[in-house]
Amino acid sequence: MASYQRRGYKKSVKAVESNEEVVDQNSQTAEVFSALDSGASRSEEWFRKNQKIILGLIIAIAVVGIGSFAYNEFILAPKEREAANELYYPQSYFEQSTQPGVAKDSLLGLALNGAQGKYGFVDIINNYSGTKAAKLASYGAGMSYLQLGQYSEAIATLEEFSSDDAILSALAKGAIADAYAGLERYSDALAAYESAINQDTNDFTTPMFLRKALFMALEVNETGKALKYAKRLKKEYTGNTEASGIDAIIGNLE
Repeated sequence: MASYQRRGYKKSVKAVESNEEVVDQNSQTAEVFSALDSGASRSEEWFRKNQKIILGLIIAIAVVGIGSFAYNEFILAPKEREAANELYYPQSYFEQSTQPGVAKDSLLGLALNGAQGKYGFVDIINNYSGTKAAKLASYGAGMSYLQLGQYSEAIATLEEFSSDDAILSALAKGAIADAYAGLERYSDALAAYESAINQDTNDFTTPMFLRKALFMALEVNETGKALKYAKRLKKEYTGNTEASGIDAIIGNLE
């Protein structure tokens, strides 16, 4: 049976619109890819023009990384080991100076300045700057100056000291306060004791510097501060030797 097509047949409006949408989408897609191609071409062109600079930066970063590694591995690490070995001698003199019945000032002088070709704390500070040993030497030197009554030197040296150890940092600040007290700069001493108290809270340094701050506050006629420190000693550190007689002190201050 023969099939016949209607004369004058036209595509439906929906079919035409659908085809137009496809054409539009294809056109838009082509424009997007064209833009991407154009952008890529521009990027490639920019890279070609600036590749020397880019490669130079990459090389520079690599050199810095390698240089840093080499410095740490071949310069800083051996320097740290050497400084740590040198620190043994002044530390031993300093420890000996704490024993009863010894020539304290002489031993502290050896700790500071060395002897028999061995470095003292001062030599280590000057020759191994930036090492951990030099930082510890600053602490040892400051404490030595303090014990020798060289208070200005003690303050200057201990102010250069820094440590991640909170207790050691508190002890250094407390020693600075002791040095100010030795110079009769009592207001500065009180401020330094307060700094030592705030450095770290523990059962060793905190009650010790609270008691020192208490009496230094009385020295500068700051009775309110003295009472505050006395009450804190009683509240937080009852039983600690630094809190001995604290009730009588509070009674006299109230």
